[in-house]
Amino acid sequence: MKIDCIVVDDEPLAREGIRKYINRVSYLQYVGDFASALDAYDFLQDYPVDLIFLDINMPKMSGLDFIRQLDNPPKVIFTTAYREFALDSYELNAVDYLLKPISFERFYNAVDKVYDTLKAVDIEQQDEYIFVKVDGVIQKIVLAELLYIEAMKDYVKLYLEDGKMLITLLSLKQMDNLLPSAFFRTHRSFVANLDKVDRIEGNMLWITEKQVPVAPQLREQVIEAVTKGKYYKR
Repeated sequence: MKIDCIVVDDEPLAREGIRKYINRVSYLQYVGDFASALDAYDFLQDYPVDLIFLDINMPKMSGLDFIRQLDNPPKVIFTTAYREFALDSYELNAVDYLLKPISFERFYNAVDKVYDTLKAVDIEQQDEYIFVKVDGVIQKIVLAELLYIEAMKDYVKLYLEDGKMLITLLSLKQMDNLLPSAFFRTHRSFVANLDKVDRIEGNMLWITEKQVPVAPQLREQVIEAVTKGKYYKR
């Protein structure tokens, strides 16, 4: 299992330090870093992650206010020089509160908590089917027969092996949360069943002669997942 993470801190040296720590932990996947909470917020609307390393005292929007703005925030580890916000952070269900300067040992203890939590969730999500509402009927969807999902405003289209396409009133994010790790959000508008990929050409997955786009920044992760079977939720 890999844990996708971003770093949000207005200090370049602080971002670099956390990035180096991330690269030392085999199960952490560095996705990007941001100098402001506003930039990170825009990114997360299209590319949700599992974990945020988040500073608190930043211009324009604090780390605490940033988390309050997110409808379904990922796991959060606060990285700050200020002790006085610890209570606020735990009220927001932060995994940990790291005071700068941060030692690698303290960093590793914090991310190990995240790993244990997400691994337990990943095991629980290995279901064989889900139920969704289609045209007023509760429909059983066998996951082995689900090829990919496409977002369509407030709905999603479900493409099945038998050629059927079903539409249900769920957001892509809600749908993705129902699915096990073989289903990967390859693009802001698509989730693909990586078990069904026939080939990869450029930034396209081919699934039974259908094309599913891959965001350029996710291409290496998708290739690794498809070719090595290293699946993990985004």
